[in-house]
Amino acid sequence: MAKKEIPVYLFTGFLEAGKTTFIQETLTDPGFNTGERTLVLLFEEGVEELDPTAYPSPNVFLETIEREEELNAVNLSSLAVKHSAERVIIEYNGMWLLDRLYAALPENWTVYQEVMFADGSTFLDYNNNMRQLMVDKLTSADPVIFNRVKPDFDKMLFHKTVRAVSRSCGILYEYTDKHIEQDEIEDVLAFDLDRPVVAIGDDDFAYFYRDISEDPMKYDGKTVRLCGLVLREDGFPRGTIAVGRQLMVCCQEDITYRAFAAETPSAKEYATGLWVRLTARVSVENHKLYQGKGPVLKTLKIERASRPERPVATF
Repeated sequence: MAKKEIPVYLFTGFLEAGKTTFIQETLTDPGFNTGERTLVLLFEEGVEELDPTAYPSPNVFLETIEREEELNAVNLSSLAVKHSAERVIIEYNGMWLLDRLYAALPENWTVYQEVMFADGSTFLDYNNNMRQLMVDKLTSADPVIFNRVKPDFDKMLFHKTVRAVSRSCGILYEYTDKHIEQDEIEDVLAFDLDRPVVAIGDDDFAYFYRDISEDPMKYDGKTVRLCGLVLREDGFPRGTIAVGRQLMVCCQEDITYRAFAAETPSAKEYATGLWVRLTARVSVENHKLYQGKGPVLKTLKIERASRPERPVATF
């Protein structure tokens, strides 16, 4: 018999970002805490502490996980069984990668929501000094809540920092006077999708790759022109090359080659490592290079190109 699904509410962010305060307020709310047996997993200790005496229901159980070795499915399952948990709240350690947590979740635990908290007064410093950890938390968060922001803060800079990682994440700002504002800055693409040929500039490849990956059907049937680096291997289907760029999200260590399947009768003329500029019609379909469905570039014109001034695409 399949185990009953346990919903998980995941709160991420760095130390003193406001996670504990939010969890305390949530568990104190009688609209949320209606008696379900709730297991709260604390992965770090901050200045603020949870106060179970303020909860409208006594069915809240706190457990602390201090070492990464304790983060495994067996241990998490045993804690859920110990307290007969019906749901789980996780306050995650900002210095630990989220992949470690997701890999350790028991099969019947499902993350219903992942919220990231960031202190507006320190966010940019964390982003500059620990970009990899910041990207790790922003990638799957929805929403991200910036608290303690001042009226004169650079909202566009915060917005762009989030959008460089995720186009779909909601953004909320809680000011020092406690009023909350939703980010409503409109994201405008650097290229015009209504033109007969959508020209992707050399500095816009990263944004194009992310946008078409998140919403490929928006590009289905469109004609695009771009510059990319060729990859061709023996296992590729006949008439197929990959065309893409080295892409960096946060730092040198995370640079990876991201590419599209491109079909051209002259595929044999283009070896791995060549730069090409191609014009192609996008067709979203099943393809061996994707092991499923993805945007296939049906080449209309292809020619050799010079190496771009900035060959690594970034946000």
